[in-house]
Amino acid sequence: MAEDMKLNIFQVDAFTSDLFGGNPAAVVPLEAWLPDETMQNIAAENNLSETAFFVKEDDHYHIRWFTPTMEVNLCGHATLASAHVIFNELGLERDMIAFHSDRSGALSVARNGDRLVLDFPAYPLTEIEDSEALTQAVGSVPSKVWESQGNMVFLRLESEETVRELKPDLNAMAQLPYDEVIVTAPGKTCDFASRMFAPRIGIPEDPVTGAIHCTLIPYWAEQLGKNELFARQVSKRGGELFCELAGERVKIGGNAVTYLKGEIYVGAGHENAAGA
Repeated sequence: MAEDMKLNIFQVDAFTSDLFGGNPAAVVPLEAWLPDETMQNIAAENNLSETAFFVKEDDHYHIRWFTPTMEVNLCGHATLASAHVIFNELGLERDMIAFHSDRSGALSVARNGDRLVLDFPAYPLTEIEDSEALTQAVGSVPSKVWESQGNMVFLRLESEETVRELKPDLNAMAQLPYDEVIVTAPGKTCDFASRMFAPRIGIPEDPVTGAIHCTLIPYWAEQLGKNELFARQVSKRGGELFCELAGERVKIGGNAVTYLKGEIYVGAGHENAAGA
């Protein structure tokens, strides 16, 4: 029987300076791509909201992201976690990392002191009518509802407190035609607050979600009349995001902390992945 392939794995808490805060992501550096099924199995085995895989190609890193059930187009916190690993665990000395995604194009992460800053695309909103099924699943009546790129629906609620105290029906939410349901409101302890639920794609609630801020930052920048914003994702773990609207791009800054370093073993045929 052929020997198992051994891969390094890191688990990083992103968008936080404190261990056990923010959003945990797994990061698996690769020398060459594994079969999609194997990467999906690894992500399912990790059972975190996202596992990022990257391969260094010339002067950039090709990156992909998987939930426990599917590959996704963009993930902020796992990109931040990947940059943290490249800078702090793999020893990259320069202060800018160029990532490329086949699904989301050119991305980058800059090191600014102890903070990492994502450079992501800005996405527009399209206002839609509320529906009874959506309101019942969320558990609150929104003042506005929008759709955005990536099969997301956004609901504006009354206050940060409303967002914090929300208790949605996740079973009903999983039946909605949206992969991600985001609620947001003006902040009391920040410029704007949000939470993100995605039971349809295997994430009951995501603790901190960089990608939704590609849409939230342009909206709240216009609403509040300023381009630099401080945001909180007010999940149980919570996270802090230092945001900026920069034309057709958004800058999303945050900290990250390494929680775990380890190895995983993949069978020679790549049929299975197991944690160790």
